Amino acid sequence: MGDLHDYDVVVIGAGISGICAAKFYLDIHPQSQLVILDKDNCVGGTWNSRRSYDSFWTQWTVGTAEFSDVPMSRPPEEDLYYEFFKAKHTTKYLEDYADRQKHAGRSLRDRIRFGVEVQSVQKHEFEWLVSIKNSTGDSTQILHTRKLIVASGLTSVPKMPILPGENNFGGPIIHQETFGSSDVLSSSHIHDIVVLGGGKSSADIVYSAVKAGKTVSWILKETDTTGPGFLFSPKGKGPYKNAFEVGMTRLAATFTPSIMNDQTWWTWFLHSSKYGIKLMSSFWASVDKATRVDANFRGRDHAKGFDKLEPHTPIFWQNGTGGLLNHADFFDIVEKHVQIHCADIESLDKGLIRLTNGEEIPAQALLCGTGWFPSLQFFNPEQCIELGLPHPRKDEPSERAAQWAQLSAAADKKVLATFPSLAQPPLHYHKPVTHTPYRLYKHIAPLPNAANPTNDRSIAFVGHICVGNYFRGVECQAMWATAYLDGSLTLPPLQEQQEEVALFTTWCRRRYLNNGEQGNWMTFELVGYTDRLLEQLGLRSHWKGWFRDWFEPCVARDLAGLREEYARKYGCEGVQSGEAKVAMT
Repeated sequence: MGDLHDYDVVVIGAGISGICAAKFYLDIHPQSQLVILDKDNCVGGTWNSRRSYDSFWTQWTVGTAEFSDVPMSRPPEEDLYYEFFKAKHTTKYLEDYADRQKHAGRSLRDRIRFGVEVQSVQKHEFEWLVSIKNSTGDSTQILHTRKLIVASGLTSVPKMPILPGENNFGGPIIHQETFGSSDVLSSSHIHDIVVLGGGKSSADIVYSAVKAGKTVSWILKETDTTGPGFLFSPKGKGPYKNAFEVGMTRLAATFTPSIMNDQTWWTWFLHSSKYGIKLMSSFWASVDKATRVDANFRGRDHAKGFDKLEPHTPIFWQNGTGGLLNHADFFDIVEKHVQIHCADIESLDKGLIRLTNGEEIPAQALLCGTGWFPSLQFFNPEQCIELGLPHPRKDEPSERAAQWAQLSAAADKKVLATFPSLAQPPLHYHKPVTHTPYRLYKHIAPLPNAANPTNDRSIAFVGHICVGNYFRGVECQAMWATAYLDGSLTLPPLQEQQEEVALFTTWCRRRYLNNGEQGNWMTFELVGYTDRLLEQLGLRSHWKGWFRDWFEPCVARDLAGLREEYARKYGCEGVQSGEAKVAMT
């Protein structure tokens, strides 16, 4: 066993969530002994340099993909498409941010321990014991910490399919996670590439492979699948430069039946009245139709199976994966150069992939865009139950399961009374539900329970949400988590917390169908969610006036005054609240 080390705070993960959570905590506690742990060798998590590749673009835009205290330099025009940009610029921004943000003479990078993997975490009396192992596996250490921030994210643990005969294949079989650091596209020995998966990551890999001159086949699963994801135009409407800007307005947020919106006469009309429901149904049907027409699924040459890319469910429900297109020629490239198959993989052999429909595809490489597991593997099953993390339903104690079933039934009546349109989803594939959803209060804090009846506020989760812009989401979560860990935030009684969690998870299942089973899906809810976090904190400096608040996109600079406001309200360690600005510069 290695040496023991004591810290005030341990942050797991050096991606956007971990960097942000550590930075804000240090803003308030600059003398804190804080360490950030990451299994990789570079900053950025999903956006780090190891995972990057040329056709990897952001799904967010200039002015939104940054923290509020440091604007990102505008990328060159050749790296922009309707204000979306290549991911390498986010990578550089995070690297620079980690170098430049300093507290007590130490940068964030100075506080990161790279190449270490968390093996387990255990609560012992008033501290957490974090067991870590270095990348070589020859050294194990136990870190002691009073507070633990879990910012390990949702896209760190690859979900690889079971592939009979993979040992006979003879070529690389890699997940998107290692695609950027592989030599698959540059290798002169690899000519035929097969991509497996129907989401945005698979689409990016397909495009990259074609542009690299490879012969590409794209496999879409036939069974146990929600179908191919929506890939839609990034173009904006009216005064908005792009679709992302539209989605970052509070007005657009009201066009979806969401419990994150204030329930006003306007939202009642749109989602509870007969005429409003018809209006919204027509609106979303027009968005769906425009997206399908833009792709022209049924009007293109089907010789290579292009029509198989058409999504199975309407865009409103977000039942599968998808995203905004970053290449004007994407559909044209796929139509002309990619053979598309809809079948399952039966087996692999030397340089060959056999499908269940009898087809055989020659291949020297298989690239998988097959999704992720939440990065929670260092918690044991009992901890997942107690902390409110996803765990097998069969493992949940019967008394607890009955309690949540009762809470969910009451919540379901409320959801359907408020949003009648969610009662009748379209025919769709729904994967078997094997795990419970996330059950964190505000998606950050564990609920008090028998094992922790007083809730000692020693652990918080940041970044375990599915949203369109992580920067805004985790910046607001970091503030809330800091106040929570400090004991500065007054929480409602346990019953109210449980009812709120049950209301969200029940609504989420109704609203987002298969994706909603995770209990953390908020495709259209980012602005409403962050507004609610800041409201509970009692912070208001992000408001700009009613017209701008409703019609302008929410951008990073809107949050620029929140650190000072937070410090004035809650105090800043080592200084008077009036001196907080000086302390944090």
